[in-house]
Amino acid sequence: MTVAIVQFGGSNCDRDAERALSHLGIDAELVWHEDGLPEDVSGIMLPGGFSYGDYLRAGAIAANSPIMAEVRDAAESGTPVLGVCNGAQIGSESRLTPGAFTTNASARFQCERVHVRVENADTPWTADYDEGEVVELPIAHGEGRFEVTDDRLADLNADDRILFRYCDEAGNVTDEANPNGSKENVAGVAGENENVAVLMPHPERISLPDIGGTDGQAILRGFET
Repeated sequence: MTVAIVQFGGSNCDRDAERALSHLGIDAELVWHEDGLPEDVSGIMLPGGFSYGDYLRAGAIAANSPIMAEVRDAAESGTPVLGVCNGAQIGSESRLTPGAFTTNASARFQCERVHVRVENADTPWTADYDEGEVVELPIAHGEGRFEVTDDRLADLNADDRILFRYCDEAGNVTDEANPNGSKENVAGVAGENENVAVLMPHPERISLPDIGGTDGQAILRGFET
């Protein structure tokens, strides 16, 4: 399989993603957004960064790139699509997933390791975890606060589309463990179909043993299913 890592002006986690996927034996290809998706693509990753300087809203300009219509079509046909950090913002702005990511409650950029609890271990992106398992992942964002209407959030909960919630080391979901003020501590959600997911923490930054851990590998292995 070949995972297309879509690059926009301002992407800066694309090569990290390529290296992490390659380490897992997953073929990955950097794809400039103006070039469109390759014909043989079998997975798509929207990497982190600051596409177009986060002007207007984080991810809003990149979401209007023509390639995103191709990404939506691919997602609807069952192709695995993963958006990470800025990629999550692009994914939500493209309506691949519900809700939106906006300015952190702290109103500042936050770069730190956090704990998240696996809420649904029945998706390609979480199948290598146990439900309720606590994993450590890094975050690096200024607009990572997940917002969604109460009704839509109720639907997400009812449909088991919440993948991760911020928690403390013991797995308790608390206000203190919420780094950005996300509604109900949501850190990652699935699209209408489980082949699509977005999350704010960076699994590619904690997938290589020589740079601090492997907790994020299981998420990237979702491309193998």
